[in-house]
Amino acid sequence: MLDATPLLRGYARLRDKRLARRSAAATQETQLLRLVRRAARTRFGRDHDFASIRSVADFQARVPLRSFEDFKRDYFDATFPVLEDVTWPGTVPYFAVSSGTSSGRTKHIPVTREMIRSNARAGTDLLAHHVRRHPRSDVLGGKSFMLSGSVAMEDLGDGIKAGDLSGIARLENPRWSNPFVFPSIKEALEADWETKIDRLARLSLDEPIHCIAGTPSWLLLFFERLAAVSGRPHDVRAFYPNLNLLVYGGMSFAPYRETFEHWCPNPDVDWREAYSASEGFVASADRGVDEGLRLNTDIGLFFEFVPIDEWESESPTRLTLADAPAGEYGLVLSTCAGLWAYRIGDVVELIPGDPPRVKVTGRTSYYLSAFGEHLSGREIEAAVLAAAHDAGRSVAEYTVAPVYPARGESAGQHVFVVELDGPADAARFADVLDRALQQGNEDYEVHRRGDYQLKAPRAVLVEPGAFTGWMRARGKLGGQNKVPRVAASEEVRRDVMKLAAGETV
Repeated sequence: MLDATPLLRGYARLRDKRLARRSAAATQETQLLRLVRRAARTRFGRDHDFASIRSVADFQARVPLRSFEDFKRDYFDATFPVLEDVTWPGTVPYFAVSSGTSSGRTKHIPVTREMIRSNARAGTDLLAHHVRRHPRSDVLGGKSFMLSGSVAMEDLGDGIKAGDLSGIARLENPRWSNPFVFPSIKEALEADWETKIDRLARLSLDEPIHCIAGTPSWLLLFFERLAAVSGRPHDVRAFYPNLNLLVYGGMSFAPYRETFEHWCPNPDVDWREAYSASEGFVASADRGVDEGLRLNTDIGLFFEFVPIDEWESESPTRLTLADAPAGEYGLVLSTCAGLWAYRIGDVVELIPGDPPRVKVTGRTSYYLSAFGEHLSGREIEAAVLAAAHDAGRSVAEYTVAPVYPARGESAGQHVFVVELDGPADAARFADVLDRALQQGNEDYEVHRRGDYQLKAPRAVLVEPGAFTGWMRARGKLGGQNKVPRVAASEEVRRDVMKLAAGETV
């Protein structure tokens, strides 16, 4: 097989020189004004007088922040699935089906030809980051394996299709790249997740896999299947001796890191995080595992940052890379798929320095404040990991749901459902978790005083595999589906409580 890695190294050198000459803030303003000019004659562009926008300030004055529901109601529903010159010029050919996590809702996110090219550029940049750090890599000397959803698309009519974003990307890969990609289109059509990973595990053992990518939780399940069908040691290099690169993303890596170290102890395998949302390929790791992700500032995305304590405000502060200090923000995107000042729902920590980097710290919906306790996703995760460490265990999955006071009661409670890699004392786990939350969050500590407003949390430690069964029962097994960390909707809350009670969802 031809090794294209030398070409990638050449691209990486040229890309470095080009980016070094640019100011990220100036590049971002240029990107926004280009996007605005492209969409000036769309319905959205006319509604917001795009023709007169000359600066970021003009844009922010004319275009308010919107959620997906706002776009759906005001711009998408009337002609869906045919969105022609609505928020982006031309007809949208694809919709990425984004599975709801905490809310349980499913969204159809528009994917334009421009967005497909944007995602491809960002993917190439991620590979460039890899060869820059690992100059002896031959990552393009074999096949890249994307453990993703099915390429089977739903036909919405008029030639418009909907499906998994990774499936759309696979279908749009140029024909010349097929020999370098696993699985084939035929194998990627399988929709049943368990049938699919069993078949792909067996087939992939005979392939020259040099790169593998997926969400952390599903990668770990796949590694278990590889070990089962091959009888080989629990080491990814035992399955794929020439593996150079492991790409992960889509959820916090912290709960899974210790288990990945067990599966992938060889330092020659580079771990690299990708922040690729249905709305756009936001960032990727250009340094080490804990050093943040470099924002993709010149591929048709414009970033705004809303201070997280203003997220629910009617008129929140809207900052850009030109004026946002380091800190935690709700992320807002404007894109070459026709989303404008769009509340993506992710919480990021902006890291000081040049080039600009972020760490993904959670979802805006992962803020738990059923009783005014204001717990962030980061604080919840840190407390769960602290309790697991105290128990000498690793976390496989977890979720938390509020339990509201019964009639005549004043105090609510949090129920944490946690899957560990072995048995532990649930009462002690809950106690350590409670103390960690109190130490990390003053509001929570105040609410816990005397059990008056908030009772001590309850921990339900479920058997290994319980979350896989739960996701299967919810019809959300595999692909880009993720376990909701916080039950933000009543539907998901009921499902979590059934899981805690050992009932069928």
